[in-house]
Amino acid sequence: MSGSVAGPQWRKVHSVTGVVPRSRHGHRAAAIRELIIVFGGGNEGIAEDLHVYNTVSKQWFLPAVRGDIPPGCAAHGFVCEGTRILVFGGMVEYGKYTNSLYELQASRWLWKKLKPRAPRNGSLPCPRIGHSFTLAGGKCYLFGGLANDSEDPNGNVPRYLGDFYELELQPLTGARGWNVPDTKGGGPSARESHTCVAYAGLGSPKLYVFGGMQGCRLNDLCPASEFKTCQPGFPGAPAAVKISKVTQQHLFSVATFPLTIYLHNLTFQK
Repeated sequence: MSGSVAGPQWRKVHSVTGVVPRSRHGHRAAAIRELIIVFGGGNEGIAEDLHVYNTVSKQWFLPAVRGDIPPGCAAHGFVCEGTRILVFGGMVEYGKYTNSLYELQASRWLWKKLKPRAPRNGSLPCPRIGHSFTLAGGKCYLFGGLANDSEDPNGNVPRYLGDFYELELQPLTGARGWNVPDTKGGGPSARESHTCVAYAGLGSPKLYVFGGMQGCRLNDLCPASEFKTCQPGFPGAPAAVKISKVTQQHLFSVATFPLTIYLHNLTFQK
C-alpha cells in the first residue's frame, strides 16, 4: 500500500495584532515577499487606508504612504509586478466611478498617478467597476466591467462593458500607453464581476475569462455564457488576439465575509 499524502487543509490565523482592517467587500490584495497588501473595498462607505499584513509577525500595520495618494475605491483593478502595484478604476463613491491609474512603489510606499497616452485606434477606457485587470508579459489587459451612464451623480444607469484594452508598462515604474488590440474570433459577451487569469503553460500565454454578471449571473442558465480564452501574440507586442471557445459553462456564486484570514496549505505529491 503506497504512502498517503495529506490533502489541502484550511486553518484560521489566530493571534493577529496591529491595526486590523474593518470588514469589507470589493477590496483587492496582493503579496510582496512576506507582506500582504490590502487596498479599498466598501462597508458603510469606501475604505481609504492601505493596510499591510506581515505574515511572519502576524501583525497588521498602516504604512506611511506619500505621493499622489489615491482616494479609496472598490471593485477596482489591482495587479502586482515585483514591488509595484497598479490600481485602475473602481467606485470612489456611490454612483461615481473612475478611470484613474495609480502606481504604488511598495519598497518606498510611494504613490504616483500615471497618465498613459490614449490608444491610437480608440479612446481611453471609460470609468468603470467590476472589470478584470490582468498582468501578462509586461502588459496589463483590461476587460469588461460596469459603467454608469447617469448624468445625475445620485442616479445609476448601468451599462455592461465588453471592451478589451492593453496597457504597455515601462520597466520598474510607469506606463507607456493604452492600446486596443485587433481581436479575432467571437469574444466574450459584456460582463462585470468576472475573473480573468493569465496562464502560460508550455505554449503561448493565454487569458482565461470566466463567469461574471450581465443582468443575470452568467452560468448554464444564461445562454450568452461561454468560457473563452484570449491568446495574446507573444513574444513581443501582440498584433492580434485570438479568441476561442472552450466547451464549458460558467459557474458563479456571490458571498460577502468579514475580513478574517485563512491559510490554505497546498501539498503536492512528487
